[in-house]
Amino acid sequence: MTTLKTKLQDDLNVAIKARDELRSATLRMTLAAITKEEVAGKEKRELSDDEVQKVITREAKKRREAAEAFAQGGRAESAEREKAEGEVLAEYLPKQLSDDELAQIVAQAVEEAKAAGAEGPRAMGQVMKIVNPKVAGQAEGGRVAAAVKQALAG
Repeated sequence: MTTLKTKLQDDLNVAIKARDELRSATLRMTLAAITKEEVAGKEKRELSDDEVQKVITREAKKRREAAEAFAQGGRAESAEREKAEGEVLAEYLPKQLSDDELAQIVAQAVEEAKAAGAEGPRAMGQVMKIVNPKVAGQAEGGRVAAAVKQALAG
């Protein structure tokens, strides 16, 4: 069974041989972040696929934020590079939920929270506790929070 980290390393070797500078640089940075996470703390450990996926998600988010910052700063070339790196990382992440799918999951969670006696904007925490495990890795936290707020307000 190949792990996600092994797949990243194999893909890095392929990218280096193909002289794909963007892909190889992106995968190198990601593998470095994974290694840093593995040696953080008191003793070295091997990350599970879920933990590796969280590191990749964090790296992809950094690329999105950097692309936005470069675009606002008038550095279009750097913004394009960050977007391209984010697209490379997206290949290793699970498919993101569409807005409709997310809204449907949130609506179910709001109903569950109402059945438990929580209503209105104060129910946000309880609804988030129900929604987060269902959408883990498939939707960004900000999107989820916005959808929950909208469902509770509406």
